[in-house]
Amino acid sequence: MEISTRQKIIDDLLPKKFGVKGRLWVLALLIICIIGAIGYYRQLTQGLIVTDMRDYASWGIYISNFVFFVAISLVGSLVTAVLRIVNFGWSTPLTRIAEIIAISAITFASLIIVVDMGRPDRFYNLFIHTRLQSPIVWDVVVITTYFFISLLLLYFPLLPDLRIMINARKDAGKRRGGIYSFLGSFWKNTPQQIEVSKRSVQILCVTIIPVAVAVHTVTSWLFATTYRPGWDSTNFGAYFISGAFLVGSGAILVAMYVFRYAYSLEKYITATHFDKMGKIVVMLALVYLYFNLNEFLVPAFKMKKTDADHLLGLFRGTYSRVFWFALSNSMFIPILILIFRSGRKPFPAFIAGTLVVIGSWFKRYLIVTPTLLHPFLPMYDVPESYKHYFPSWEEWAVAMGSLAGMLLIVAVFARLFPIIPIQETITEIEEDEKA
Repeated sequence: MEISTRQKIIDDLLPKKFGVKGRLWVLALLIICIIGAIGYYRQLTQGLIVTDMRDYASWGIYISNFVFFVAISLVGSLVTAVLRIVNFGWSTPLTRIAEIIAISAITFASLIIVVDMGRPDRFYNLFIHTRLQSPIVWDVVVITTYFFISLLLLYFPLLPDLRIMINARKDAGKRRGGIYSFLGSFWKNTPQQIEVSKRSVQILCVTIIPVAVAVHTVTSWLFATTYRPGWDSTNFGAYFISGAFLVGSGAILVAMYVFRYAYSLEKYITATHFDKMGKIVVMLALVYLYFNLNEFLVPAFKMKKTDADHLLGLFRGTYSRVFWFALSNSMFIPILILIFRSGRKPFPAFIAGTLVVIGSWFKRYLIVTPTLLHPFLPMYDVPESYKHYFPSWEEWAVAMGSLAGMLLIVAVFARLFPIIPIQETITEIEEDEKA
């Protein structure tokens, strides 16, 4: 590779300062986070009474957000691990995007659980009085493990890029230059270091796949091991995992388009990437549709009283509009868009990915709320407020603040580090030239 070509790639992919739109985006996210912090402060000082959660709907929008964050975090294992192992070289520009989405999502999945507790000062009891019989303990273990493996999968491939940034950015400023030196000054790009890094990444890629499957399987067990209509299902593990891969892939389509547009990365995130990711989303949407049919068709066929109340509430009752909106946006419309080649071009694929993400969030809301309001034992002699649930403004503020916080981590990372791996891109081009 010519030196000028190598330098052009480095200049294209080095992190850039935010423009006006970037600064406004970060400011908007910060404002939403502050509003969320205010809502959480009110909850801390006044208690969970400021929410609309009561004895029956004890899990509300917070747990919906938790399941959504855990789901979207699985994209790291899909793009980084699975596509690496099967040697799909085209996925290289997407790996770092996937990993930072995974890390930011799993971080806020952990935080939102603390928010839902109401008394965060009692969190230590989980460790002092651990019971291995509890799926909650299993969830803590697998989520923590997944977080650290994802962090390593982000860090190891970043090391060669840190060396490039240390050499290329003498004017990075003391703070950023200090961050780069602290994280990567030991990396000399020697053959021994490169070999150790490759082996480590391969081991982590193999390790993270069962851990990722365990993360969402255990999350599904938090529901399935609770005796409630709508949750009493042996289908939940596969149902959750298939949905998680779908929403994660949809998020990748959105992030690809945003970074491609914001940083002029058309040469690196090409129409081919959208075409291939679009095909993956179609496949995952069809798989998820299959598990949805299993989840609803079997109990609908038997129509036991408690299941009937729950299903009729979804199909044509109180939650029917949200239910059909969620299904249409997360599966039906994206499939109709992406199944055609013209729909897998960048902008239509971005629209389809956005619909998947939005529809999937509402799908998680429907998994939590209607079931809690249809217990096996009928509600007698309880206040009217116990029979309904709609999040208070404090709940909405905290939920939106957590979503904004996740996006803020992604934005800050893109400001400090290359969002597309520089060294891996150079290596791939060199190998293509040799071939």
